[in-house]
Amino acid sequence: MCDRSLILAFSCPDRPGIVSAVSSLLFEAGCNILDAQQFDDTGAGHFFMRVVFARLKHANSEAEIAVSIEELASLFAMKFTLRQSSAKKRVMLLVSKFDHCLVDLLYRWRIGELPMEVTAIVSNHGREYLTSADCDELPFHHFPVAKDTKMEQEARIWDLVQETKTDLVVLARYMQILSDRFSAKLSGRCINIHHSFLPGFKGAKPYHQAYERGVKLIGATAHYVTSALDEGPIIEQDVERISHHDTPDDLVRKGRDIERRVLSRAVRHHLEDRVVLNGKKTVVFTG
Repeated sequence: MCDRSLILAFSCPDRPGIVSAVSSLLFEAGCNILDAQQFDDTGAGHFFMRVVFARLKHANSEAEIAVSIEELASLFAMKFTLRQSSAKKRVMLLVSKFDHCLVDLLYRWRIGELPMEVTAIVSNHGREYLTSADCDELPFHHFPVAKDTKMEQEARIWDLVQETKTDLVVLARYMQILSDRFSAKLSGRCINIHHSFLPGFKGAKPYHQAYERGVKLIGATAHYVTSALDEGPIIEQDVERISHHDTPDDLVRKGRDIERRVLSRAVRHHLEDRVVLNGKKTVVFTG
């Protein structure tokens, strides 16, 4: 993807002429479409699209293109995002005692697989619980939390989100339930990894719940955080087969691998503007 490319992602009420209007606008602005994906939710009457396009040598400026897209968005009642493909989003990682998802995200960040800038690592436990050497290079904040200090702790995290201009908050096995107010502030920009295949086995100890039910598949789910516990719009999921021989500890061990890969895929989708909210669901334009 070239440095002069931009990503436009949008949703709007469905009607004829949307694709034609977008492609004509980009052509007239001196741009070349590199990739385009679209989805028409006929049941909801809503249209979704992601377009990657490059500004050619004599193209309009980015500011001029943005103004043209604003005008088009007004005409079609679009909700859209537009950014340079090379611009990295700023990401804050929250973690508790189990750091396998954090370690995996930091490894993928270090080798360039996840195009992001890590603004901070925040934990309700001390630094001694984290095993990754990458953590030593990044700002670490220990914000302890108790039942009577939860609001104060969330306020400190929110202040840090604003101070660091964080675009995305990732709950990388952060074992705290966010308040309704805090969830609302982070709406559409906070991803959680839940260690079960939602909507089954919500809440605490899902692997133990799965063991008690004798399931043959376990999974993990990455979703956007909402005020409803473990019910936010789902971004990514995966499963693994188990058997009657597996103990709860076996399920936890196998689950760690699923959690890592599901969360990393969800974060990557978000970083590349591949996820568009569709009410209680998402449209994910996979690469």
